Amino acid sequence: MTAAATIISGLREIAGDYDALVCDVWGVVHDGVKPYWPAVEALRRFRAERGPVVLLSNAPRPSAEIAKQFAVIGVPPDCYDAIVTSGGAAREELVRRTAGARHAMMHLGPERDVSLYEGLNVDVVGPDKASVVLLTGLYDDETETPEHYGEILADLKKRGLVMICANPDVIVPRGGKLVHCAGGLARAYEAIGGEVLYYGKPHLPIYKVALEAAGSPKNPLAVGDGLETDIRGANRAGMDSLFVVDGVHARELGALTPENLAALLAKKGVTTRAAMGALAW
Repeated sequence: MTAAATIISGLREIAGDYDALVCDVWGVVHDGVKPYWPAVEALRRFRAERGPVVLLSNAPRPSAEIAKQFAVIGVPPDCYDAIVTSGGAAREELVRRTAGARHAMMHLGPERDVSLYEGLNVDVVGPDKASVVLLTGLYDDETETPEHYGEILADLKKRGLVMICANPDVIVPRGGKLVHCAGGLARAYEAIGGEVLYYGKPHLPIYKVALEAAGSPKNPLAVGDGLETDIRGANRAGMDSLFVVDGVHARELGALTPENLAALLAKKGVTTRAAMGALAW
């Protein structure tokens, strides 16, 4: 029987058991608009006292673009050692697919994600000419939901196109509200029989990259607010995890009590070593 998750008030209570952190970004370190300063300080303290911090993001952009976003938002570079993104892994897949031959690719997602395929051997085309689909998100995640994409997805399925999902996240908090991500569209495509290749959490290949970036630690701890991405991914990778509840599951969980926590973990079919509100030292 799996031990019940411990509710803690600070990372310091368990940090001594670990030699590296693999930490989620959106919803833990920042909300897309501003940093969570107690989380930033917690990462700084862990780096100073325990070991490296690798930020593992399901962002559909290369890691260099995330560093640029940090500069705009105000996330300081001294709270982490490396950034690993699902977008970077998806780009590597595109490089592999387009080696030696130019590909016609449909980009399903916002214009801000074009850096994911800049310089690659692809021509961006519409669905009628595409041989593959790169999914990075909704065209307008401020107003749209996956329900707006029924006709587009049906057309892609009719043409038998494989979808490369560069962000498995379904929903994330941004500036106090929840917005839909590429993972929701990918699930909708699978629901009608479409084929999706996922890059990022909770799929195992991204954890290999993250742990290598951390120097192959013996006892890493995964930190995240997504039970179906961060925590399930940690379970699959055989890592302990810390569930940050003041994120995408805050409303679903309600009050952070042992009973509510156990019920939500059981509902999602995952386990975690510990849980806390917002990440802090």
